[in-house]
Amino acid sequence: MDFSLTDEERAVRDTARQFITREVMPLEPEALRRERAGRPGLERSELVELRQKARKFGFWGLGTPEEYGGMDLPAVLQSLLWTEVGRTWVQFSFGGEADNILYYCNEEQKQEYLIPTIEGTRISCFAITEPGAGSDAANIRLSARRDGDDWVLNGEKTFITNGNDADFAIVVAVTDRDKGVRGGGTTAFLVDRAMGWTSEPIQTMGEGGPAALVFDNVRVPGRNVLGEIGQGFELGMKWIGRGRYLIPSNAVGIAERALGMAIEYANTRETFGKPIGSNQAIQWMIADSEVELEAARWLILKAAWTVDQGEDPRHASSHAKLFGAAMVNNVVDRVMQIHGGMGYTRELPIERWYRQVRLMRIYEGTDEMQRLIISRDLLRGYTKIGGHLS
Repeated sequence: MDFSLTDEERAVRDTARQFITREVMPLEPEALRRERAGRPGLERSELVELRQKARKFGFWGLGTPEEYGGMDLPAVLQSLLWTEVGRTWVQFSFGGEADNILYYCNEEQKQEYLIPTIEGTRISCFAITEPGAGSDAANIRLSARRDGDDWVLNGEKTFITNGNDADFAIVVAVTDRDKGVRGGGTTAFLVDRAMGWTSEPIQTMGEGGPAALVFDNVRVPGRNVLGEIGQGFELGMKWIGRGRYLIPSNAVGIAERALGMAIEYANTRETFGKPIGSNQAIQWMIADSEVELEAARWLILKAAWTVDQGEDPRHASSHAKLFGAAMVNNVVDRVMQIHGGMGYTRELPIERWYRQVRLMRIYEGTDEMQRLIISRDLLRGYTKIGGHLS
């Protein structure tokens, strides 16, 4: 049983770490200053410039097929790279990506939506969540009514990432209420902002924020159906499932950086004539954080490995999402406690992480949904205790 990385995995990871360290981390002080002033830490033009620099390093389209100019990396390598990105609090991600379900586009749609998204000339958002349909995605109500060759969309989506910036949305709408959401009654549409939908920012405790999207008699041509009519919910679940090992991969990077800061502070900050790291209470917080971090790392890599083996990753990904999200919340909370009052100020990124990582226990499947999936799989006999060792 070999837990070591291959030479290729180590080389790619180290090159990504070099890029993050040299090109992104130097921007951190300015990013914090901007966010304290209520501005984005990274302007859109700066993000584009950074992504182009990363492209010269060879990082473009981590999961994008080679035929579209991407790297088409295995899931394990993608996980490792998302961890490297998590080490910086600058809002950066590698470019050359598109929503995984955009690959269901037909040839005409690929030219209009998929390829421009990969190249970064268009921005998409995925819209399935509604005010009454969060964890229960099967409860969506936004409707699409056929009118000649067109469809007319009415309803609202909420908490949509990139919704304020996107120029088109992938919208899952009810097209046949009698069939039900899971019975083929929903369809996905590619809807340009120019077709008439509007967005409104939603203020949250984190930096940036999602949007509410309103569709008021928005007319969409029939050629803008994504995939097949009736395939909307299926595509939505494919979209949601992809992030359940990438989100906690990012959390590992955050936890590693934060814990490193806590160790450094514990060795240099003195109270009562000695470093606070000599106190057992501090030592135990550091030890607990390291154990949880390592446990999360291997749960996440196992989920990614399961993807690479061509196996159904849902159970392992739920393990990774549930434990990884809890882990990073625990670690950042302890790191703030170790830093005391300074950790609570906006002079350091700790309070920013504290707000940021809390979302990880909610979006793309809440803790409760992950527990439901895991327990249901076991109770119904879909999986066995011990997984691959059974």
